[in-house]
Amino acid sequence: MFRLKYTTGLLVIAALFAVAAAQNPSQPPGKPQASPTPEKEQESVRVFTEEVRLPVIAYDAYGHYDPTLELEDILVLEDGIAQQLRSVRHIPANVLFLLDTGGESSGLGGMSKSTSLTRDVASQLVTKLQQGVAIAVMQSGNSAEMLQPWTTDKSAVLKTLKNKLISTKRSRISESIANASAQLKERPEGSRHIVMITDGVDSPGGKVDRAEAMRKLIAARATVHIISYTEFVRQKSDKPSSIVAGPRPPSSDPIRATDPTQPPGTTRSPSYGVRLTFDPAMRRMRKAYEAEVKKSQQALNNVAQETGGRMMLPNNSQEMLAQAIEVARAIDAEYVVTYRPKRPLAEAEPGEYRRIEVASRRVGLSLQSRRGYVVPRN
Repeated sequence: MFRLKYTTGLLVIAALFAVAAAQNPSQPPGKPQASPTPEKEQESVRVFTEEVRLPVIAYDAYGHYDPTLELEDILVLEDGIAQQLRSVRHIPANVLFLLDTGGESSGLGGMSKSTSLTRDVASQLVTKLQQGVAIAVMQSGNSAEMLQPWTTDKSAVLKTLKNKLISTKRSRISESIANASAQLKERPEGSRHIVMITDGVDSPGGKVDRAEAMRKLIAARATVHIISYTEFVRQKSDKPSSIVAGPRPPSSDPIRATDPTQPPGTTRSPSYGVRLTFDPAMRRMRKAYEAEVKKSQQALNNVAQETGGRMMLPNNSQEMLAQAIEVARAIDAEYVVTYRPKRPLAEAEPGEYRRIEVASRRVGLSLQSRRGYVVPRN
């Protein structure tokens, strides 16, 4: 009886070895299976990069963020062709703050930007973001400088804003935008955000073209949120260069000039007045600065709309702080929709742009997303 069981066990083991050898004839029985070849690994990577991850924000009929979005609610067209969606979900956001602290005195007597206000707005936004969000901080000053590498520790970010964010004479905003775009490409696609607090104006002498920087930012496939100082500039643009108050000079004092009962050069009471003075050089600087602000505002607004973000134009510091909360809510409410394009990405030309349209299939629901994307290079 024992001998029969023993013989049967040997036959079963031999059969298993025969099956393994048939599946992998080049591999001797009893040896561990070889690891996947590099070709198979590369193939799996190519399959993964065929997936498009599209950020989408959902609003209900009252303009509030909708937490109930489902796959059946969404229609995505790529170059006019409806796509088969695979998933919709929330994933932790990656938020890069680009804070412009350079050139505070550019043409407006130090009133165009305020580093302390920028710090307060950024800090307000950080505190309102959900836990688990990855945050980095870059400063646009005399150069583009990364103050805080990526971290999920919000207390570390707040400490960096308090201790490392400083005012500088120049602003290299175009250089900073280009550098920020490179930083974002290392983060998971579909959850990339950049928050810019700036007037958008470069100081003279920069080496990076603004249009090229904007192209790189769009190619980074991030949602861009902008809190702009440009309305601050416009509110102050009609104010005089300086206001001087004090005693009138005797030559322009109407009382001293017309009172015959008083000796020359005297009067019963001192006469005071207010004089408005205009510095021609300062006026020219102001006009040039306002022209740059107008151009930068248009360029930044185009980027925000293209990427599915918003450009905020606060009129005062209170509005700016309130809008920081609005940006944080938009980041936290964003969904990521995934699909595999019906026209494979592998067939795209280098730098090819694909137009995106996102529509709602549910009554009362409105969706906001980017207008398109640049196909990444392999």
